[in-house]
Amino acid sequence: MTDLRQAHDATREIAAAALGHDPGPMTTAESSSHHVYVSSDVVVKIIDADGHARLNREIALAPHLPAGLAAPLLGSGLHRLGTYDVRYACYTRVPGTAPGMGMPGIDGVTARALAEDAVQRLDRLHSWIPAAPIDQMLREPLDHGGFTSQAALFSEVENLAALDRHKTIPRRLIDGLAAIAERAPQQAQAVVPVHADCHWDNWLVHDRRVTALLDFEWARFGEPADDWFFLARFSGPHTQTVLDVISQETMTPLETLRAECEVREATYLASDLCIALKHPDTSSRMAAERLHALEELVVERYWWCHTQ
Repeated sequence: MTDLRQAHDATREIAAAALGHDPGPMTTAESSSHHVYVSSDVVVKIIDADGHARLNREIALAPHLPAGLAAPLLGSGLHRLGTYDVRYACYTRVPGTAPGMGMPGIDGVTARALAEDAVQRLDRLHSWIPAAPIDQMLREPLDHGGFTSQAALFSEVENLAALDRHKTIPRRLIDGLAAIAERAPQQAQAVVPVHADCHWDNWLVHDRRVTALLDFEWARFGEPADDWFFLARFSGPHTQTVLDVISQETMTPLETLRAECEVREATYLASDLCIALKHPDTSSRMAAERLHALEELVVERYWWCHTQ
């Protein structure tokens, strides 16, 4: 377990080495899986060296991504922290702040402009043809919890029903997931590079313009809809606006877009609820949040009835 006081001191050393000068005051930034420290010039992410290896994927990708898409990588590696090692990645701090989940406080005109910027940047990612070593890495199996096939979704729904021994999930919601699986495509395609986690906490915005897309740890080959789902679902009251922008910018019929987002949300919710049922002592909050989202998905038919 990382010692936070030691981590702060180590982060300053890492930043100073990357910048060639003292980084100045560094503050912590919220992260669910890393310790993240930020100064006016630099951002440093660290994680225990024996923790999950997704940061390695992000580090490997960083020098090869389309220019201007992500924050530039200044350095990476292992750093000794007391009696153990931490893995780190050090980035140039790009101007801007994250709009946040649900885009709180953002007006409709700004939400449309940001969505247009984001879709155009995602199109650059989806159009990118990575060289052989990166291509191979992006095709490696990754337990991302997203949609892969109709059969896999059916299997996850059946697994969820079996795990729910105390019947905490109403049967109508399980049946609703199965109905979505009935309408799902037979197979997802692995045709373009996708970010696969591009909700609004992972974008930076400055002067009403997108400046960077962050956190490429879940990047892989997939379908463009794998990213469109995250962009639209976490836009709060602007979901319909964002769906309209995606439809217009990508020439995807709205009905097709809604169906693609619906099956992806069903898959993520089924996967997350299975995890929550397996680990009830540590996942109660996640379970409550996902159960609420499942109610929206199945009963309120979120993707078909959501309006501004």
